[in-house]
Amino acid sequence: MSLSRDFAAFVAELTYDGLPPAVIDRAKGVTLQALSSALVAHDMPASRQALALMQEEEAGGGGIASALCSGVKLTKAGAAFVNAEMILAGGKWDTFRMLTHPGTAILPAALVAAEITGCGGKEFLTAIAAAYEVMERMASEFIPTVMSRGFHAGPVFGIFGAAVAAAKIQGLNAEQIHSAIAQCVNLASGNLEGIRSGGRSLREGAAVRNALLAVAMARHGTPGGETTLEGEAGFYHSYTGNNQGNLGYSFTGRNRTDLADITRNLGQDWFFLETLYRIYSTAGFNIAHVDVTASLCAEHAITYADIDRIEAVVNWFETEYPSPAFPVPGSDGKPRVGATQYFTAYGAVTRGYPLLRGAQPGPGETDPPEVLELMQRVTLIPMVRRTLFGPRITIFLKNGESRTKEGTGREFIWDFDTLVSRIQSIGSGLAISTSQYAQLIDTCRHLDRVDNAAQQLIARTIP
Repeated sequence: MSLSRDFAAFVAELTYDGLPPAVIDRAKGVTLQALSSALVAHDMPASRQALALMQEEEAGGGGIASALCSGVKLTKAGAAFVNAEMILAGGKWDTFRMLTHPGTAILPAALVAAEITGCGGKEFLTAIAAAYEVMERMASEFIPTVMSRGFHAGPVFGIFGAAVAAAKIQGLNAEQIHSAIAQCVNLASGNLEGIRSGGRSLREGAAVRNALLAVAMARHGTPGGETTLEGEAGFYHSYTGNNQGNLGYSFTGRNRTDLADITRNLGQDWFFLETLYRIYSTAGFNIAHVDVTASLCAEHAITYADIDRIEAVVNWFETEYPSPAFPVPGSDGKPRVGATQYFTAYGAVTRGYPLLRGAQPGPGETDPPEVLELMQRVTLIPMVRRTLFGPRITIFLKNGESRTKEGTGREFIWDFDTLVSRIQSIGSGLAISTSQYAQLIDTCRHLDRVDNAAQQLIARTIP
């Protein structure tokens, strides 16, 4: 069978009872993470702009789906767009292999489909698991190559996850899901030049709107084609330059993969379990620098006054964002506010980073002077094949000694309860009360017992 038929059969046949407990737990976690990000961003300019845009563009249209945090009714596509933009603005994303953020596309599509159908929590969680698995398998080995060709891997692969989530919740059969995936090939898009030249690129917000169109076309019987992913002129040829698995760039140094591996052991080996949580609102490759450095200092009772300098060995892609082929201006490795050295210094000086803060100080916010001084003494050492998000931190002390800690790349891969313990302190800074945020956490924790998943989840985000 073609890749899209393999995926379609997997999605159509997947049931809640067939999900491993760890997969169910992760589906609950990514739901909480996305909704938390929307709550953080409820009044940010990007969120207000997205809502105003859709209200103006859809004036006179039927409102059947809800925007998070406000409850404003919009069309399905309008609500999905606003919710995706809001989740993005909040910065509390989940991350898969550095450069894709599945929840920013998948959760908005799933919420819209669940609100329209009134599906229960078990159906919702099953669709989330299916969507993440399809998207992450499609993206896994190809993300760096796609980025090196000028595409943004987030929306390019995100459309497939969003479409699978909506299709599963709406009960499409395997033939229709196959067609929806095929239509996503026609509708996938995303480019890097905007963010490199002073713009704000349209990303998962567009992907989720196009995903809903692809699902609607499939539901109404539009055929998509048989080999749209692996064919000679198909998705992988178009976005990676060939359909033979040859890689222009790779996180691991490999230069080739087998397209057959994309669906190998589908339903047995869960890529979804590699998804990690970006609780600090900064580029994902910075988050481990905070925690690994903080942990190293705590283990050895190292204070700012003890430190002579810090060295961090990192995967070379983490110093050439978003791609070594097209690094953004300013990717020169020099320490500055918002750079990796800044977050390493934060971990050493404060043992963490504020959860309700962006990657740089906002109005009225300041940095500890020790952080600004120490970041000048942090050196990044790029290395090929280094584990993503797993820096090796060495602190050289003024007494001539040194201490080292190896990151594993799994520091932010947590079960639901660990996620809650790490993120729940944001409740004090949200538009909803801390008790209502606790109710949202509880709803996500017991989502498989909920009858109308979207109604419960959306209501918990509205003050």
